[in-house]
Amino acid sequence: MKTLRKLLIGAALLAWILPLAVAQQAILYVGTYTRGGSKGIYAYRFDLSSGKATSIGLVAETPNPTFLAISPNGRFLYAANETNEYQGEKAGSVSAYAIDRASGQLKPLNVVSARGTGPCHLVVDHTGKCVLAANYNSGSVAAFPVHEDGSLGAVSSFEQHSGSSANPQRQSGPHSHSVVLSPDNRFFLSADLGLDEVFTYRLDPAKAVFTPAVPPFVKVAPGSGPRHIAFHPNGKFVYVVNEMASKVMAFSYDAATGGLSQFQTIAMLPEAFSGVSTAAEIEVHPSGKFLYASNRGHDSIAVYSIDSAGKLALVDIVPSGGKTPRNFAIDPSGAWLLAAHQDGGGITLFRIDTKTGKLARTGDALDVPLPVCLVFLKGH
Repeated sequence: MKTLRKLLIGAALLAWILPLAVAQQAILYVGTYTRGGSKGIYAYRFDLSSGKATSIGLVAETPNPTFLAISPNGRFLYAANETNEYQGEKAGSVSAYAIDRASGQLKPLNVVSARGTGPCHLVVDHTGKCVLAANYNSGSVAAFPVHEDGSLGAVSSFEQHSGSSANPQRQSGPHSHSVVLSPDNRFFLSADLGLDEVFTYRLDPAKAVFTPAVPPFVKVAPGSGPRHIAFHPNGKFVYVVNEMASKVMAFSYDAATGGLSQFQTIAMLPEAFSGVSTAAEIEVHPSGKFLYASNRGHDSIAVYSIDSAGKLALVDIVPSGGKTPRNFAIDPSGAWLLAAHQDGGGITLFRIDTKTGKLARTGDALDVPLPVCLVFLKGH
């Protein structure tokens, strides 16, 4: 009887402990450029409590998976294949995978044309029924319906941007660089580096169809080169990182219309810096108290505090730990920031001070060739 009681107590403890252990785990997926030894998408097991990562290895072989997105239910992963030709068509592609949550491996589902060249960014809507992609080289945005099995249908909605802006070398035509959903899933924003415009589109995720909002876009300062976008968790503010100007712009967001009203511009580089640098990634901390943005060339991460009115104040600019920090990601717990270096240094790990927002290098690094995108799958 005592033995049985011990066994029952042990089973109960195990049933209580295992979910806690799983909750402290995540899988880190890494998208890369497939040159110089890289073959596609890599994965790591990531311990949220210690910040330690264990390699799973190559989980999908695919060309230039330079941006990744995971479905809301955690069952599927999508990759923007940044190429200019797909099955004889002048277009890049988007790949769909089923996630094996136990092993972290990816099972290929299908690949579809992006209908534009150089797809560089994508997102899955909050219902998981629609994938949106930005085509950088040709300057367009596209929507794809998601089937029940996670595979993608052909492009169901499409918008080709047109025009130019101040810099003849980089802005002779449109270059759509990102697609970001509003918190309520009714709109998405798209930053076009070539036009110095941030577009707003109204989204019908059930049909995977979008239409221009009213007003359809907001202009930013000529030569800024808007690249990536981050919403504040409260949905009231939007932050845009400008690749060419190396500045962050802050906007008020109108949830009724999807409209943007700029109220601040702040520098990302030290005043004394005179070299060449371009901005890349931007992300708001889950707490809503801090914002981070990366500099390529200066090879650093700028840290800002966010006040109750959404205004930014520079806290620090720290070396990123490698060359060309094209992308970084904050883990689901908000304790760690991982910076991916496209041109050397792999992925470096920082601990986040949740009181000040400051970053402290842990000394750990992950050796991945040409890493350019990091996404987390929590609680696998």
